[in-house]
Amino acid sequence: MIILDHEQGTEEWFAARLGRPSASMFSKLITTTGKPSSSADGYINQLLAEIITGHSEGHFSNAHTERGNLLEPDARDMYEFISGNEVMEVGFILDDSLDFGCSPDGLVCTDGGLEIKCPAGNTQVAYLRDPTVGVKKYWQQIQGCMMVTGREWWDFMTYHPEMPHVLVRVERDEEYIAKLAAEITKAVNVIKTELEKLNAN
Repeated sequence: MIILDHEQGTEEWFAARLGRPSASMFSKLITTTGKPSSSADGYINQLLAEIITGHSEGHFSNAHTERGNLLEPDARDMYEFISGNEVMEVGFILDDSLDFGCSPDGLVCTDGGLEIKCPAGNTQVAYLRDPTVGVKKYWQQIQGCMMVTGREWWDFMTYHPEMPHVLVRVERDEEYIAKLAAEITKAVNVIKTELEKLNAN
């Protein structure tokens, strides 16, 4: 993996992600069951548009994302306190191929990572009632981060300042990662082929 230390959300970070499949969007390429996603074509078109125009698409900010940005440092501090693990913050991490990557909320120890979500109260209650709900929702992202970084486990934490936290350790799933890698490779190849066609015109 190649770690780029651009702060997440900066122009440099967006530029590094430009036109590349990223773990937070891997659900556009593959379902949680390992089948190709019906959203793949639309996502490929989005990435092609980013390369052609030089501008990021599909990134937006709303009350939920702003809430997450504000609470994430507190959640990270809590994670370090309760786990005893130090979290290394990073920017965008590229696969060795340079074709895709991920932006984890942190790398932990030598073989782990961290994904933090700071949901609204009703969603946090759903995660408290069944901690596997959140893991299933973000399965592609979590496994994708492990694929890019080569890590063996990923801690999934949901944080709400007025409720108990949820913390689940997710192990690496090699069978799923193989299917994920195949769909990413397929998407990357389509992007390269379409770019060659466009450049030839």
